[in-house]
Amino acid sequence: MDNSGMYVGLDIGTTSIKVIVAENVKGQMNVIGVGNERSNGVSRGVIVDIDKAAEAIQRAVRQAEEKASIEIHDVIVGIPANMLKIEPCSGMIAIDDQSREITGRDVRTVASAALIQSLSPEREVVDILADEFVVDGFDGIKDPRGMVGVRLEIHGTLFTGPKTIMHNTRKAVEQAGLNLRGTVINPMAQGMMVMNDGEQDFGTILIDLGGGQATAAVIHDHQLKYIDVDQEGGQFITKDISVVLNTSLDSAEKLKRDYGYADATQASDEDEFPVDVVGQSQPTPISEKYLAEIIEARLDQIFQRLRSNLDKVQALELPGGIVLTGGVAALPGITDLATDEFGTNVRVYVPDQMGLRHPSFTLALALVKYFGDLSEIDLLIKSALTGSTQLADETDEIRSREAAQEAANNAPAQSGQTPKAKQPKEKKKRTEGFRKFFSDFFD
Repeated sequence: MDNSGMYVGLDIGTTSIKVIVAENVKGQMNVIGVGNERSNGVSRGVIVDIDKAAEAIQRAVRQAEEKASIEIHDVIVGIPANMLKIEPCSGMIAIDDQSREITGRDVRTVASAALIQSLSPEREVVDILADEFVVDGFDGIKDPRGMVGVRLEIHGTLFTGPKTIMHNTRKAVEQAGLNLRGTVINPMAQGMMVMNDGEQDFGTILIDLGGGQATAAVIHDHQLKYIDVDQEGGQFITKDISVVLNTSLDSAEKLKRDYGYADATQASDEDEFPVDVVGQSQPTPISEKYLAEIIEARLDQIFQRLRSNLDKVQALELPGGIVLTGGVAALPGITDLATDEFGTNVRVYVPDQMGLRHPSFTLALALVKYFGDLSEIDLLIKSALTGSTQLADETDEIRSREAAQEAANNAPAQSGQTPKAKQPKEKKKRTEGFRKFFSDFFD
C-alpha cells in the first residue's frame, strides 16, 4: 500500500508515545492506524536519553504499522513548548526585473531574509509563520505569487527554542529509522484543532495536562500569542498517591485511572477500594474521597501557578475561556475544579474519532491535521528553514505549466472556435504532490 498520501503523527510524551496514521481523502483525515506504547527516555516532555526514546518510538511505530497495514517511513513530530520564545520578524527583498511576476522562489527568499536574527548559540529557529506580505507598499496580501512588483516584504512570527530539544528529537527519530517529515509546535497544532473559529479569533486558553508537565497556551487572532509551561503533570499526581498510600507507582497509576476524581467534593466517602500497601500482607481499604483529596491537592498547585502567570498577561479576560486536554483532563470533576480555580468557563476536549475518544490522543491527532491543512504558501515559507529552493522551483514549474495550459485553452475562443475543456488533473494532484516532496523537509 502506497503511503505517499499518508500522514503519520508522532507524539513523544513523558508517559506514553503515540503514533497516528491518517489518510487524506478529499481533504478529510481518516485515521487508519494507531500505536500507543509506554514512553522511555523522556522527562517532562523532553528527550533525555536518545537510545531509549528511539526504542520506544520504534515499538509504537511497529504497532501502528500492524494496524494500518503499511510501512511507516516519514513522521510529523510535535515539539514541546519548553522555553519557547515568540517574537515578530520581517524581511524584505528587491525583485530584480520590474516586469517579472513574483514567484515561489521569491517567497522562499523573503522568508529566508526574515530568519536572519541574532540568536544565542543555544537556541535555534523552530518555526516561522507569515502574517502578511507587502508588495510595493500594498499590505494585507496572503499570497503574492503572480503579482508584479519591485519590492517584496514579509511580516510574521518567529518561534525559537532550545537547540538541545530540536537536536535530540531529530536524533531519536533518525535512530528509530524514520525520516522527519516536519515538526509542529505542540500547542499550535492542538489549538487549531480543539478550538472553533470564534474561539481562535476572540481568544481562548488551551491547557494541556500531560504526564510530565502542564502547558498553557493563548490563541488569539488565530495565532499563538503566549506560552507557559509548568513542570508538573500527571506523573506527580501518581507519585503523590504512591507516597501517601505507601503503594507502588504502578498501583498508584491504576488507582488514579480507575477510582480517581479531580474534585474531592464529587467523590464518595463511603465507597472504598483495596490498596496493596508495601510491607502489609493484606490490602488496606481506602475511600474514594481520600484518594480524590490527594489528587486535588496537586492539581490545585498546578492550576494556581498557571493562573498566576495567565493573570499577568490578562489572558483570563479573554471570552473563549479555557479548553482542557491531555491525559489528566480525563479525570472526572476536572472541569468543575478548573472552573473554580480560574474563574472562567472551562470545557474538556475529547477527540470524536472511534478508538481515540480520550484527551491523551489529542496531540497526535492534531499533528496530522495541522500538517495536512498547510497551504502551498505555508510549505514554501517552512522550506526557508532548510535553505532548500527545490520546493519553490517545483511550485513555480507547476504554476507555469498551468498558465500555459490556460492560455492554450483560451486561444481557440478568441478565434471563434469552441474551446477545449480544461483539464484539472494537474491541479488536483498539486497540493498532494507538494506534501510528498515535503517529506524530506529536514533531510
